[in-house]
Amino acid sequence: MAPTACGIKCTARFLECAMNLPALLDQIHTEAQALYGKGRVADYIPALGEVAPRQFGMAVALVNGGMHTVGDAQVPFSLQSITKLFTFVIALKLMGEELWQRVGREPSGAAFNSIVQLETENGIPRNPFINAGALVITDILTSRYAHLDYALLGALRRLADEPNLHWNPRVARSERETAHRNMAMAYFMKSHGNFQNEPELVLDNYCRQCATEMSCAQLAQATLFLANGGRDLALDGQPDELFLSAEQTRRVNALLLTCGAYDAAGDFAYRIGLPVKTGVGGGIVAVVPEVGTVAVWAPELDAKGNSVLGAFALERLVQLTGWGHTTL
Repeated sequence: MAPTACGIKCTARFLECAMNLPALLDQIHTEAQALYGKGRVADYIPALGEVAPRQFGMAVALVNGGMHTVGDAQVPFSLQSITKLFTFVIALKLMGEELWQRVGREPSGAAFNSIVQLETENGIPRNPFINAGALVITDILTSRYAHLDYALLGALRRLADEPNLHWNPRVARSERETAHRNMAMAYFMKSHGNFQNEPELVLDNYCRQCATEMSCAQLAQATLFLANGGRDLALDGQPDELFLSAEQTRRVNALLLTCGAYDAAGDFAYRIGLPVKTGVGGGIVAVVPEVGTVAVWAPELDAKGNSVLGAFALERLVQLTGWGHTTL
């Protein structure tokens, strides 16, 4: 089938943007500096509170194999809630539609660590990306894997084409020692029959999961399958490998758009218009279907736990490229 006029126009626009990406990223990096000091690091987890706040990295990975970076894009940082995306995908691959018997698909409108909705909705979390939902996902995977941390790292190493990824034991310990609210949620869901394993074991796995570290460049590469119809981009000239079905990929992206930015998901959808997943380590990853992925990191957070500079950078990238308006 011949491409439509709109398709030709959009393709030309994407190619033009890809050629200009180095200059655009430099511009965004420069503009973002004015926002330093507008947020604060996640000091409720003591180890994260020690991270130097004035850092900024950004990476764009394209489905044609290109990669563009700026700033601290090669510096590893704590993924925190961004790992919820990967554990959710693994659970979806394992369970398919059965997964939705234990977790919902609706935006929460409440803080990511809220327990209120669990009390009124019989221990069923609203979605996989709030803490309660991610704990259920981790409980599911704890039943399937004797060493969940190794299973997750194996998937990430494969997707990022990076064999040296690890989780930070100091961050995991710091998070585990302050995980009182998460523990309360786990026990509450267990009282409703929506938790199979001992909460202490699941919390151990969950905190190791959240302490996984990657750089922006690695994270953009690891999520590229979500922009590529579920296919993991092969870098050695081999055919792309199907990691997730096209239908499942579409649904994952839909959930990221509606639920991926904590209780600021609606604001992110309005301002940026792309599927995203944020983390209190200061990272954000965004998906531009059929184009590529964008990972940005800046540790200073707003009141809802999202990176101040990261959200700005994504919004500016969308403004400068039009990606959020022409790809969904």
